[in-house]
Amino acid sequence: MRYGICHLSIVPMRFEPSDRSELVNQMLYGEYFKLLEYRKNWSRIRLAHDGYEGWIDNKQFVEIDEQQYAFAKAQTEQLASDPVQFAIDEHQSLTTVVMGSSIHTISLLKSSFEGTTRQGQTDRSQLIQTALLYLKSPYMWGGRTPFGIDCSGFTQMVYRLNGFVLQRDASQQAAQGEALSFIEESEPGDLAFFDNQDGAIVHVGIILEDNYIIHAHGEVRMDRLDHSGIYNVHKRSHTHKLRVIKKII
Repeated sequence: MRYGICHLSIVPMRFEPSDRSELVNQMLYGEYFKLLEYRKNWSRIRLAHDGYEGWIDNKQFVEIDEQQYAFAKAQTEQLASDPVQFAIDEHQSLTTVVMGSSIHTISLLKSSFEGTTRQGQTDRSQLIQTALLYLKSPYMWGGRTPFGIDCSGFTQMVYRLNGFVLQRDASQQAAQGEALSFIEESEPGDLAFFDNQDGAIVHVGIILEDNYIIHAHGEVRMDRLDHSGIYNVHKRSHTHKLRVIKKII
């Protein structure tokens, strides 16, 4: 088995080994992984923190050995909590580090970081404060950063920054936690899931106080939430049909 770590700010993970292939996820600075398949120009990887798989360009990571991978796994996860900061390598070169990047592995990259970080689980009240840091971030399928993020990437990163594990996709997240029967039972920080005409879970957001929800749809935005789903007051219509509400923590 071979292993690697991300030494760049943001690396695209694709559905197939091609620059033209669909973006399915992003790997952030300091995240490490197993190489499942190695080709001349591309590798299929599995991220350590959530097990998500995809193809990355071989020019966009550095290899580490099994001992270094085990060292990274043994460390308490420490994540960058500023929207944007910088890491400085041994040659004094700067690398942009976005919110949610892994800092506990920075010694493997022979770099230093002076920004603020988070580690361990927080009180669930911190979830909303973290979510608001992404407000107005543009929507991007497969994105996980303030520069572009999708609905499940948004919920995963908010929870991860507060020490809680969510899977990557909305359909996977919907299988976690405890289902609630009514909106009235929910608390700020709970997740609301929405389905399409075929009954497939296709969207997720974080419930706020007073029947509002924050979610990534065009941008990270706040809308009304009722028993039917998400109501956009500007469009004067519902944009998403509510399927289930889940209490994760």
